[in-house]
Amino acid sequence: MEYTTLGDTGTTVSRLCLGCMSFGSSDWRPWVLDPEEGEEIIDRAIELGINFFDTANMYSNGESERVLGDALEGRREENVVATKVYFQMDDDDPNSGGLSRKAIEQELDNSLDRLGMDAVDLLQIHRLDHETPIEETLKALDDAVRRGKTRYVGASSMWAHEFADALHASDRLGLERFATMQNHYNLAYREEEREMLPLCENEGIGVIPWSPLARGYLTRPHEEIDATTRGDTEEHMYEHPYREGGGTEINERVQELAADKGVTMAQIALSWLLHKDWVDAPIVGTTSVEHLEDAVEALDIDLTSGDLAYLEEPYEPVRVSGHE
Repeated sequence: MEYTTLGDTGTTVSRLCLGCMSFGSSDWRPWVLDPEEGEEIIDRAIELGINFFDTANMYSNGESERVLGDALEGRREENVVATKVYFQMDDDDPNSGGLSRKAIEQELDNSLDRLGMDAVDLLQIHRLDHETPIEETLKALDDAVRRGKTRYVGASSMWAHEFADALHASDRLGLERFATMQNHYNLAYREEEREMLPLCENEGIGVIPWSPLARGYLTRPHEEIDATTRGDTEEHMYEHPYREGGGTEINERVQELAADKGVTMAQIALSWLLHKDWVDAPIVGTTSVEHLEDAVEALDIDLTSGDLAYLEEPYEPVRVSGHE
């Protein structure tokens, strides 16, 4: 395993972050693993040197946090744990979602209870709450840091101007700054390169992209996507413009390069991200130990400047996706 510093925090994290969206309950989404299978993958991740884990309160309606907490029992301090808040957790309680002080404080307490932890290392806003002034949200997050319930705070997909405004508000009010950005970025979706990634690089923000494999679109030939359980049932894959803007040809070039190098398509797509200086740790979700091991092996793949250019050349601008 390779390690890096997460933005300007000084915290050391593995170059791969294990995403825990696929752990919890198949009642939530058909491709989600039940607890025993999830814990097996987390155990193997730790054996492989991964020390960075990302979950969210909404994943399996909280069950993902329970799985991660149980798996890390007795080895909490040597690992870096991130969770998220924003989406409504209880249909009967409108204050169980959003980014008001009430929502952040009560949902963070609920997350810590499920995780069995006194604090998380990184509390992220899952999306931006346009109904709550950013100052209200930042003050609540700052208090969470001061109370020792989280060590850092982070943000997720939003417009670059919104993120810049949030950073400026933190500086103006003397509040804890967002230390990380979890954004939508992969070989088939590169709109973040226009503004968000340069902003993060300039501000010392740690970048931990979600969907590095384009929800599976970059893991197999495009005509075979629907053959998988997730491809057949995951409507979110089709909401993103992976098949637009040269996406089909990108998929085919990933196939070609993977065959030439004797590796998998997923390894090529992940290696491409790992070659990007502004990326700290892509968040890799998996439903098998085998795929996890393949992801770790992607760290050893060397792509030449010619390989990178060949993979990138078909890309064309597409609609912005992932801020919802």
